[in-house]
Amino acid sequence: MAAIHYCTADVDGFNIFYREAGRPGAPKLLLLHGYPSSGHMFRDLIPLLAERFHIVAPDLPGFGQSDMPSRDTFAYTFDNLADVIDRFTTTVGFDRFALYVFDYGAPTGFRIASRHPERITGIVSQNGNAYLEGLSDAWNPIQAYWQDPTPENRSVLRDMLKPETTRWQYVHGVADESLVSPDGIALDNHYLARPGADEIQLDLFGDYRTNVALYPTFQAYFREHKPPFLAIWGEHDPFFLPAGAEAYKRDMPDAVVRLLDTGHFALETHAAEIAEAIIDQFGR
Repeated sequence: MAAIHYCTADVDGFNIFYREAGRPGAPKLLLLHGYPSSGHMFRDLIPLLAERFHIVAPDLPGFGQSDMPSRDTFAYTFDNLADVIDRFTTTVGFDRFALYVFDYGAPTGFRIASRHPERITGIVSQNGNAYLEGLSDAWNPIQAYWQDPTPENRSVLRDMLKPETTRWQYVHGVADESLVSPDGIALDNHYLARPGADEIQLDLFGDYRTNVALYPTFQAYFREHKPPFLAIWGEHDPFFLPAGAEAYKRDMPDAVVRLLDTGHFALETHAAEIAEAIIDQFGR
C-alpha cells in the first residue's frame, strides 16, 4: 500500500495542511473536501488511487489542520478559499491536474477551473453541485439568510453546527449506518467546536449565495471546454439532489453520471465503487 505523507505548505504566510500520496510524475489529482470536513474524508479513497495518481488533498482555509485565522484578518468567502487553494496548487507543483470536488470543494474547484481551464485535465464531482435544480429544500433556511441577513436569520443556522446535525449529514440516506465510521463525525465536530469556528461557518453559509450566482459562469466553462467529467452521487443526499448530477450532461453530453445508493458523504460507504469509477475514466 502506498504511503501517505502529511505535510504543510506555506502559501503566502498561510499554512495549508495536506495529504500527499502516489508517484511524482503520475497524473495529478487534487481532492477538495466539503463542509464540515477536511482531507480526512479521503482516508479510504487515497490508498485506492495512489498507484495510478499523484494525489494531494489539502484542508481548506479554516478547516481541519490548515490555519484558521480570525475573521478580522481573513474574510471567509469562497473567492478567498479559491484564491488560497489556487496559489497552493502552484506551491506544490500541481501545474496540470484533475479535480475531485465534493460539497464546498465544488465551488472552490470550479472557480479555479474557470480561471485556468488549460490546467484542468478532468473533473470528478461527488455531490458537488453547479445547477439550481440540484438544490433541495434543505437550503431554505440558508437562502432566507441570503435574502435577509438579520441576526435572527443567522442564528437559525446555528442548528446546522450542532453535533447531532453533523451525524445526520453522515448517516441520512445510508441503508446500513454501521458502515459509517464515527471517527469522521467526531473529528468534524471537534473542528466545529473550536473557538470562533461557528462564526466562520456562518459567514460561509452566507457567502454560499455567491456560488449560486456563479453557476452560469461554471456552466459556460463546462460548455466551452468540456473537460472529461464524472458525476458520481449519493442519490439520497438531503442537500444536493440527483437532478444536479444529471444536469451536467446538459452542458457536457459526454459526462458520465452514476448514482449510488447512499447519502451525502458517499465515500463513507462507497469508496471502492468511487475509486473504480475514477480509474475506469481517468486512470487507465
